[in-house]
Amino acid sequence: MTIPQFTHQLAAASPPQNCVNPYEYERPFTAARRHNLQTYLELMVQQQPKLLLVAEAPGYRGCRLTGIPFASPHILAGLGKRLQQTTDPFQPAAEWPHIQREASATIVWRTVGSWQPFPLLWNVFPFHPHQPGKPQSNRTPISGEIELGRPFLTHLHHLFPRTKLVAVGKKAANALAKWEMAFTAVRHPSHGGAKQFQAALQKLNAA
Repeated sequence: MTIPQFTHQLAAASPPQNCVNPYEYERPFTAARRHNLQTYLELMVQQQPKLLLVAEAPGYRGCRLTGIPFASPHILAGLGKRLQQTTDPFQPAAEWPHIQREASATIVWRTVGSWQPFPLLWNVFPFHPHQPGKPQSNRTPISGEIELGRPFLTHLHHLFPRTKLVAVGKKAANALAKWEMAFTAVRHPSHGGAKQFQAALQKLNAA
């Protein structure tokens, strides 16, 4: 499977109830997210990442808007430069312009921003789960929803076969264990876990 095929397969998937597919065809703003994801993955091929960080699901302040895991609109604005591009290859997030930052995204990039290569970032559930009737909210995906993410992670890992999987948080760790994928678990940076997350990642990167 190629990166364009991966992006297409993701965009063509139907999300469960109370979930949004950020890449879905025929929805406003999704063309930019498809472009951003495909561009990000193509640039990451050049990076040759050692680690594939897998978190829980897109948040409404980050990947839901930009199409890139752990990338808020604020992070997206500088991502091209981080990836050594002379011009910005990404399209800005136009939906909900009042939202610019996400706490977890800020912590992640504060941790890995000086790495070479950068780790690849993903979620076990690639769609945005929200509270019923509240698209600007987050919720924990249920097990049946998470299962829908298995083929996407499998395909992504095949695209980056040299990466070692790192589960960010318990939900991701439980999913990878269920799917019998070899991984290392680290604390999620939210809810006071930033220092433990940073220390664990620095250790993995140095290995």
